Amino acid sequence: MTQETSVKGEEPAEESDGRRRRGQDNRARIVAAMLEIIRGGDMSPSADQVAARADVGLRTVFRHFKDMDSLYSEMSVVIESELHSIVGTPFKSTAWKDRIVELVDRRAVAFEKITPFKYASEAYRHRSRFLDQDSGKLVTALRAILERELPKAMVDNPLKVEALDLLLSFEVWSRLRREQGLSIQQASDVLRATVRRLLDDEA
Repeated sequence: MTQETSVKGEEPAEESDGRRRRGQDNRARIVAAMLEIIRGGDMSPSADQVAARADVGLRTVFRHFKDMDSLYSEMSVVIESELHSIVGTPFKSTAWKDRIVELVDRRAVAFEKITPFKYASEAYRHRSRFLDQDSGKLVTALRAILERELPKAMVDNPLKVEALDLLLSFEVWSRLRREQGLSIQQASDVLRATVRRLLDDEA
């Protein structure tokens, strides 16, 4: 029996590995297609659109993702990894007040990156328990980062913490950029000035 001969009922290892790689490649292409469509402005793409952009069949999409909710779930994993790479960057400042102000610029980069996906999530959120929970996770994670950089005396001041948490939220950034029509620089300037003012009377 030669090395090329397989046990009856089993496929050769090379063929199995090739099939697995193709499956992984198709899955990655489907997620990338979803991200590209949303980044392009379509907040609620259909499975047909995703399949066409990924250049795979509709059956392939649903072979990897049982429904659109699970595809949104996978998209969120990609977005989360991008956010971590930004928010995990070491601070330039050593003084705690300066680090809080620095959060404005760090979050400006992060929020600009995820804005189309957040809008897409909001459009689909009423139909997705996962997206509803995922939105809450982002708020909790951002607050934890803020509280980590605050001295204990500041954390014990709920009024200041709640105000800072609001000012540094995605919702406020979105309001400044979308509804008020400010540029990235203008929105950042407004938030930096407001955060500094709030911190002025802190020791």
